Amino acid sequence: MAGPRREKRFDCSMDYASKDIRNILVAGHAGCGKTTLTEALLYMSGAIERMGRVEDGTTASDFDPEEVRRKASLNSSVVPVEYEGIKYNLIDVPGLFDFETGAAEGIMAAESVLICVSGRSGVTVGAEKAYQLALKHNKARMVFVTKADLENADYFKILEQMKIKFGPSVCPCVVPVRLDDGTVAYINLFSQKAFKYEGGKQVQIDLPDIGHRFEGLIQAMSEAIAETDEALMEKFFEGEPFTTEEIVQGMAAGVRSGQITPVFCGSAVNNQALDMLLYNMNVLLPGADIAAAVGEDKDGNPVDITADPAAPLCAYVFKTVADPFVGKMSFIKVLSGKLTAASNAVNARTGQPERMGKTLTVCGKKQTDTAEIAAGDIGAVAKLATAKTGDTLCDPARVVALPAPVYPISCYRMAVKVAKKGDEGKVSGALARLIEEDPAISFVVDPETKQQIISGLGTQHLEVALAKLKNKFGVEITLEAPRVPYRESIRKSCKAQGRHKKQTGGHGQFGDVWIQFEPVQGEGIEFAENVFGGSVPKNFFPAVEKGVRQAAEHGVLAGYPMVGMKATLLDGSYHPVDSSEMAFIMAAKIAYKAAIPEAGPVLLEPIGALQAHVPADNTGDIMGEVTKRRGRVLGMNPDEDGLQVVEAEVPMAEMQDFTTFLRQLTQGRGYFTFDFVRYETLPQMLESKVIEQAKAFGNFTDED
Repeated sequence: MAGPRREKRFDCSMDYASKDIRNILVAGHAGCGKTTLTEALLYMSGAIERMGRVEDGTTASDFDPEEVRRKASLNSSVVPVEYEGIKYNLIDVPGLFDFETGAAEGIMAAESVLICVSGRSGVTVGAEKAYQLALKHNKARMVFVTKADLENADYFKILEQMKIKFGPSVCPCVVPVRLDDGTVAYINLFSQKAFKYEGGKQVQIDLPDIGHRFEGLIQAMSEAIAETDEALMEKFFEGEPFTTEEIVQGMAAGVRSGQITPVFCGSAVNNQALDMLLYNMNVLLPGADIAAAVGEDKDGNPVDITADPAAPLCAYVFKTVADPFVGKMSFIKVLSGKLTAASNAVNARTGQPERMGKTLTVCGKKQTDTAEIAAGDIGAVAKLATAKTGDTLCDPARVVALPAPVYPISCYRMAVKVAKKGDEGKVSGALARLIEEDPAISFVVDPETKQQIISGLGTQHLEVALAKLKNKFGVEITLEAPRVPYRESIRKSCKAQGRHKKQTGGHGQFGDVWIQFEPVQGEGIEFAENVFGGSVPKNFFPAVEKGVRQAAEHGVLAGYPMVGMKATLLDGSYHPVDSSEMAFIMAAKIAYKAAIPEAGPVLLEPIGALQAHVPADNTGDIMGEVTKRRGRVLGMNPDEDGLQVVEAEVPMAEMQDFTTFLRQLTQGRGYFTFDFVRYETLPQMLESKVIEQAKAFGNFTDED
């Protein structure tokens, strides 16, 4: 079906017609062999002289210092592979769940998804997620079972797992078989021929006997192909065998329509059956010319965009890399027209012209200048001023916008603490650059606690973000658990006098008030006056209210803001000379401090609405965990992704490590949202702990 590896250096700057380009997302579980497969295909094409190893940090895909240190992919990377006149733009994305941003971005530039499944581990959560991602975005799918030559690899067991997880679309095309001498050969079900590999070279052998399985596999493949075309269906029912050409054409039609998910296998480490994989990636997967995108014009009308080199420019920014030395680099998929450094382009999001930098072809970390990026191809542009991930760059004559990537929800929150004094001003700027590169990270200043809060997908995600901040931007920060914004309130009414009298050399200060404090519904502070006879002049009422509101900024238990309280000015007295606005502000504060300890003060804690999306098998565990965290389960509903949504209300203080718990419980399948809804009284047994924490935080002022 295909020849051996060609000893040829790859010229990344060659121009390809869109029909000769395949943009493929390489996805799967962490450790299943995606990066090694990408490296092996690059080596097979002759682009590199020796294969790098993930363990050594020498692969083309994993070049970031953190990737080298952790021996795992943390970012998506584009690796073009040229083989027999076809350019395969492989987008290698991380399998670690903390770095799902890479897949969310990469899918926007791909027409197909190559799902890697480890021959040792079988169908794991990462493979399921990759399959669901392809379905959601209506992309063609192909599976490659890696490590098929290992002794403990069980291809047929994995095939059954795939049929259970992925459904009836699964169709084996290449099958491994272990020979008497212990080596592994591969049966190509299209041609019904068998091959073994010696030093990466394909050698045809006699077809091994695998018993009844062979006929079953041929029958299953024939049924799948017959369903793609009426003529083939008729031929199938008449019992006529398909020709190799009919098999390939029927399989290609089924793959491109989404009816068939072909399954191949081989060994990336030992260069086995990769030629068959590449050949079939060409003939089965859709080319960039077939794929069409749908954008929207400024009025919201749909616009079809085809990979026509003569059409107006339409290019999509699917990834951004922030480099403190080179500057910003935007990875771009050209959907129509062609992109050059002289292109006149408008950013559909801003409506403003976008001045092009130099155009590049990228292979891992290697950047090569290129005159243009053609329709259907992927490249990069340096130093775009305003463009960010998800933007569409267009010809001014046809401005259309494509949808932005949908990122996973960032629920893991930590507070930022600057390691070095003087770096405070650098943090927000460096984080803004980092967020350009990884939009799944968010950064806000909490208006309640005044802490800087960074959010990500998990502990590893934020650890890598910290390392990038230090290595790329010279900003060192540490993380700590964010403070919980408690409140205080009262349970009963209480009246108190506040008398402020101070005599100095000149005018003195005098203010005297009687104020009643009582609990009310709501989360604000109310003020009223019920003064008779002018005991407190009206012009001092605003000062009394101001004093109450200032005092209520700090409760008497733990120094948290007071809410749900009404203060009514009842009586008082004044001095015609010594009374002033400041004196009545002080008098109101004195009345507050005298009354609140007698008014049954309580601490209030924030309660949030939890929506946990989990597999049905995990709903009982989630409900038990909610109860353990002092929450209340409200109900359960089915989700559109086939998951169950457990709805509950849980105190915010109990949710800090919920991200980690849910990840472990569901093996990465589940996710959740958590939004503040209201405040409720904190159980008395927990008050002392919160009060001690407040003292440590310095909640109380000298005045308190």
